[in-house]
Amino acid sequence: MRLETWELLSYIVTVFGLPLAIISFMFEQRKERENEEEEVYQMLSDAYTDFLKLVIANPDLKLRSQCDIAELSEEQQERMHVLFEILISLFERAYLLGYEPHMSGKQLRRWYSWDDYMREWCEREDFRELLPRLLQGEDPDFAKYITRIAIEKGMPNN
Repeated sequence: MRLETWELLSYIVTVFGLPLAIISFMFEQRKERENEEEEVYQMLSDAYTDFLKLVIANPDLKLRSQCDIAELSEEQQERMHVLFEILISLFERAYLLGYEPHMSGKQLRRWYSWDDYMREWCEREDFRELLPRLLQGEDPDFAKYITRIAIEKGMPNN
């Protein structure tokens, strides 16, 4: 092969091959990032399922009903408080790993499921009452986010 042929082939590789390699690399990176986000979402979903198993294991607390419990014993109050602490920890983890100010597509759909869970729990008066204490030491942005939801659901704005 002559030098001109090699030169022509190098131009072809530079013009077509390099951009194709860059596009391929970017596509693979995006696909990997989506897989990682899906894995995080699945891990958090599994953790929420585990939390619900704890709720089922404590039926006397009636955590899945919206009715008020007249009187809880000290032991029941303690269990409820611990379960709410676990829940807040899970919500904070979901917020830190899954929330971004400008989301779209799958990311936004995943986040809406967590927002729905937070809204559902913020409908409970007992959860809203304990919320300020539960949020002590938590991420400030997360605390603002869930407090805003709780205020929408009836928590007094102090």
